[in-house]
Amino acid sequence: MFSQLPTDNRELNWFTLTEAIAKRFDAEYQNQRPDLPDEVQALPIFLDWQSGKLQNRVTSKFWELAQPKKNQACLDLGCGISFLIYPWRDWNAYFYGQDISKIATEILQSRAPQLNSKLFKGISNKPAHHLESYQDSFFDLAIATGFSCYYPLEYWETVLEQVRRVLKPGGFFVFDVIDPSQDMAEDWSILETYLGAEVFLEDISNWQALIKKSGAKIVKEQSGELFHLYKIRW
Repeated sequence: MFSQLPTDNRELNWFTLTEAIAKRFDAEYQNQRPDLPDEVQALPIFLDWQSGKLQNRVTSKFWELAQPKKNQACLDLGCGISFLIYPWRDWNAYFYGQDISKIATEILQSRAPQLNSKLFKGISNKPAHHLESYQDSFFDLAIATGFSCYYPLEYWETVLEQVRRVLKPGGFFVFDVIDPSQDMAEDWSILETYLGAEVFLEDISNWQALIKKSGAKIVKEQSGELFHLYKIRW
């Protein structure tokens, strides 16, 4: 992910967080599940997690707010294996992926070109705030779902700055945040902590303030069972 450890304290903190999150998701992609204590197994969401149903309950359907369009250049941050799961071929949009999981990156690199080598433009094994390899005003659409909760707001301030730089004027950024007022938020956070990744529960109003501070406007939003989805534009 990094050729060497960062020397800046802020970057070092983010690096430490990213390493833990990457390890958590690498284990998931390799179907490695830790033994969880009885108090976690007693959580109402545990059985859904164990059966695989929980993922469907918490997945944000970003395309309902901003469906990729034909020939658009789309950046999917924290993409996982999105290109293999979602209908990118039907959307006929160009996919550029970025993820901190080495396993997810390797899976996409090996399988995505076989699925559609024209639309799949590659995947980078980097965190969301490192977009320096992309030109200014390059993407029509940027997506980031399922991972904002693992980082503090300060980190996301930098992500927003970087996404704004690589988006074309008028381009959209769709991302989701945890809504702490949802019934499952606390239990889900406890589960994720035991799976290896700490969760930051930020009030929705703090996210709205951050969006405003970045100079963006909320074009549309959508509430889910756990995550709140935003579509913003600068």
